Amino acid sequence: MTGTATDRLARLGLVLPAPMAPVATYVPFVRSGQLVFVSGQGPVRDGTIFSTGRLGAELTVEDGYAAARLTALNLLAELRAACHGNLDRVARVVRLLGFVASTPGFTEHDAVMDGASDLLIAVFGEAGRHARAVLGAQSLPFQTSVEIEGIFEVA
Repeated sequence: MTGTATDRLARLGLVLPAPMAPVATYVPFVRSGQLVFVSGQGPVRDGTIFSTGRLGAELTVEDGYAAARLTALNLLAELRAACHGNLDRVARVVRLLGFVASTPGFTEHDAVMDGASDLLIAVFGEAGRHARAVLGAQSLPFQTSVEIEGIFEVA
């Protein structure tokens, strides 16, 4: 895969949103040394929650995948802010932690989370491959279907 992260986003036809203001008592990201910790993001588009409900009830795996992909774009928006507007400073996606609002019998959390993972690999190439964990949750803030936080290494 060639080109910069910015080039790849453009080739994918993706535009990052403006970072969202925190909705509670936290900061959107913290930089410590070469690591950036991005606070949990949700599937928000143009200031509106795109995906609410639970996987295994109101939502399908495909719905969840799309929500996780959108959530990854919001992670990237915060990461770009942490990198002073330059995503090409990202050396590595280190780890993602995802939460999926789901019914007790739902077991395809990994397929939902692939929406975020696949996007980050498409944007950063091999440097986008990361460790991750994904958990089911009975509910999430604002009834969102997914929430994802990330750790990134930057130059």
